[in-house]
Amino acid sequence: MHIDPAVFDPASVDPATRAFNDDLAEKLAAAPPATDFTPQEVRQLREEGKSAFGPIIRSERARSFTIPGPAGPLTLREVLPGGDPRGAYLHIHGGGWVLGAADQSDPLNVAMADAAGVAVVSVEYRLAPEHPYPAAPDDCEAAAAWLVDNCLGRYGTDRLVIGGESAGGHLAAVTLLRMRDRHGYAGWRAANLVYGAYDLAMTPSQANWGDQNLILSTPIIEWFGDFFTKPEQRRDPDVSPLFADLAGLPPALFTVGTMDALLDDTLFMAARWEAAGNLTEVAVYPGGVHAFDYFPELELGRAARDRMHRFVAAHVA
Repeated sequence: MHIDPAVFDPASVDPATRAFNDDLAEKLAAAPPATDFTPQEVRQLREEGKSAFGPIIRSERARSFTIPGPAGPLTLREVLPGGDPRGAYLHIHGGGWVLGAADQSDPLNVAMADAAGVAVVSVEYRLAPEHPYPAAPDDCEAAAAWLVDNCLGRYGTDRLVIGGESAGGHLAAVTLLRMRDRHGYAGWRAANLVYGAYDLAMTPSQANWGDQNLILSTPIIEWFGDFFTKPEQRRDPDVSPLFADLAGLPPALFTVGTMDALLDDTLFMAARWEAAGNLTEVAVYPGGVHAFDYFPELELGRAARDRMHRFVAAHVA
């Protein structure tokens, strides 16, 4: 694993990214932070398009269906490519284990399906605080086990990739470990792990970030974590996969921006991933804030998504 030190030099941030970050910081500083609201209120604001991510765009190409889950029917949301799928991509959405939904990722999942030629299956896992740990990992494990058993019959392929953003990156890593340890399954072709949180007891970048809100801040990270887990659980490898045995896991692409409070999580996890003998790629984007690839106007985000598409396509080819 090699990372060019120049990416961490502020001079490496291109003018468009710098202007985007300044505008985002100004807008978020003028608005009440998520910590001033209940999770239910924040979900409603997002549903109304009143978050930093703007209106929710749902695709007519996506369809939802249910499978048996650990607490009743579990909803999966499916997007198919234009032709026969070359593989299937199990997608786990972000939102700090508290926010988000499978259908809020429709545009990115349609783009992945078309660019990589895969069937994308996104998990509608249960959210905290109504359903704290281990509800979300249990649901993601159930979805993964279902996909392993049904992928060939449903999509005509057994080439499986897993991935997710933020809390979804965390849950993707946990799901890989559970499938290895509880199901004896190690057939994943690749993992697309995007600015995940891998140490819920806080890495230095999380703890030292401070109050500046660039989608995340230290208080917002604490707000999410307190809903999802208890402090005494946070060094359990099933909660913080940074502390797990990472041997026998698939090739992974780790993506993060240098202006992300979760920067250390990616750097630390990628180093341990490679040290465990797994193929590892790390893409660090100068000036990228948390969730920078969710903003279509940002060229940096488009470049990151293009690399993810090529990574997934290569591993299902």
